[in-house]
Amino acid sequence: MPELGARYLAQVTGLMQRILTEEAAAIATVADVVADQVAADRLVHVYGPGGHSNLASQEVFFRAGGLMHVAAILDEGTLLSSGALRSMAMERTPGYGRIVVEDAGLGEGDLLVLVNAYGINAALIDAALTARERGVTLVGVSSVEHASRTAPTHPARHPTRANLHDVVDHHIDTKVPIGDAVVEVDGAVEKTGAVSTFANAFTLNVVMMTAIEALTARGVEVPIWRSGNAPGGDEANARFLDRFRTRVRAL
Repeated sequence: MPELGARYLAQVTGLMQRILTEEAAAIATVADVVADQVAADRLVHVYGPGGHSNLASQEVFFRAGGLMHVAAILDEGTLLSSGALRSMAMERTPGYGRIVVEDAGLGEGDLLVLVNAYGINAALIDAALTARERGVTLVGVSSVEHASRTAPTHPARHPTRANLHDVVDHHIDTKVPIGDAVVEVDGAVEKTGAVSTFANAFTLNVVMMTAIEALTARGVEVPIWRSGNAPGGDEANARFLDRFRTRVRAL
């Protein structure tokens, strides 16, 4: 067991190091885009259409140390809490992502971060294409390798066969390998130890931290969540709640 854990740890930390090193320029660019949005007191919308990709939008929303300007789109359709098989069916349904973006009311001047481990499903691509039509600035966070190596005929794909990294304004490659799981166990027929949740969470947190650093350097007071379970947390958060309570749907 310790040996398995050590191999898994090496895979996870190696992946995060690759993201930090190889995607440094992309992370800096996206962080500046986020910083500009916050400086203008506009929201940063984050949507992860896909079972576990929804965790990414939750990771940076209402999160200790996170930007209060982050607004997660937590659509019930693809949440695992609504049923895992149902979630997969919904993320493969053409037109579904369009409904979500239109319901969120996104338009010109808005920023939408789309996060999905594999970067191919129909709901994801529809969300991206609809947002583009409406003048939204788009950031994609997904694996180029996984998308590029997935067959054009795969049942999860959008009818256009598009990849997320091809239809956004800015993209960060999370390097998630095909299949997601990375550890081989003797005698097991499949690999175990998925890495996409680590990759997504790490990437988004680094972007938000870098944006906070940039905003602070500009002299902007940045509203940052403090844990409500930490001393003075409720009081610290209360300073800013009125600015966001009616603007962020999921609060």
